[in-house]
Amino acid sequence: MGKFDGKGVVVTGGGSGVGKAVALLFLKEGAKVVIAGRDPAKLAAVALAANAGNHLLTIPTDVTSPAQCLSLIQSATEAFGQVDVLVNNAGTNIKGRTIRELTPEAWDMMIRTNLDGAFYCTKAVLPQMFERKDGVIVNVVSVAGKRANPLGGAAYVAGKFGMGGLGLVLSNEEKDSGVRVSNVYPGEIDTPILAARPRPVTDEQRALILKPEDVAEAILFVASLHPRVSIPELVIKPTSQMYW
Repeated sequence: MGKFDGKGVVVTGGGSGVGKAVALLFLKEGAKVVIAGRDPAKLAAVALAANAGNHLLTIPTDVTSPAQCLSLIQSATEAFGQVDVLVNNAGTNIKGRTIRELTPEAWDMMIRTNLDGAFYCTKAVLPQMFERKDGVIVNVVSVAGKRANPLGGAAYVAGKFGMGGLGLVLSNEEKDSGVRVSNVYPGEIDTPILAARPRPVTDEQRALILKPEDVAEAILFVASLHPRVSIPELVIKPTSQMYW
């Protein structure tokens, strides 16, 4: 028996990195999972590797579109009956991330992907969670949403601070509704987004930082607790990374 037998889970940014690891872990625990992302080929590759049959559904989705986020939740609900867990994981970054380099267009893209998408998906799934008086929303934020380090860049930091604030406000507003919201703040992770770093990450550094599976375990943990338990914030970082 898995912890999530028969539960419906939606994971945005599910084509690689943390999203892929989260999807595979929830599948292992018996969940029926929908992975969403902008690249259909990446989603299909995850489905092929998972070999989970009709327990895994891929839905290409651009989270910057409110209509596509609504369609994602509707399709997941039609396929699996309900969405018990939403993992807002979609995110991106760019190489030209200093304020001197940022253009209005790049800023807009970063905020829409890293913040607006989480709001759109959350807004779409809340009505059914309110009706059931049960549901879990996990926001995969970043330590950049806790500490305004220039490493992440101004737009990424602003989006992640906003995402964290969104989660905390919702958690407090809806503390009596049965809906639980958790913000998970990972430190450095060995994922494809590292390719957007202004300076390449060395193999030595990659060996020390978090793996996607580490973050997936943390997400599974906060989502699997008894409904009387809520973890508003959880910071997870490499042992070698300072947190200040």
